[in-house]
Amino acid sequence: MKNSEYTKIYTGDAIMVRRFILELEDAGINPIVKDQTESARLAGFGGGILPGFQEIFVHQDELEKATQIINDVNSELEA
Repeated sequence: MKNSEYTKIYTGDAIMVRRFILELEDAGINPIVKDQTESARLAGFGGGILPGFQEIFVHQDELEKATQIINDVNSELEA
């Protein structure tokens, strides 16, 4: 997503991505999830570089709020 109005805020396994998506959506943020492995599979190619890993992107207008949510959830999980 080069030259885009979206910024990647997280890369990780599908379970954590799902947790972050739920938290972001609860805050009114609509994230975009990119899964290269699934995209490659659907196109008939092999797996991606990091099988099972996904990326979360948010619009630049929501970046500060989304980053805070990601940090809060990570802090909660580390406690």
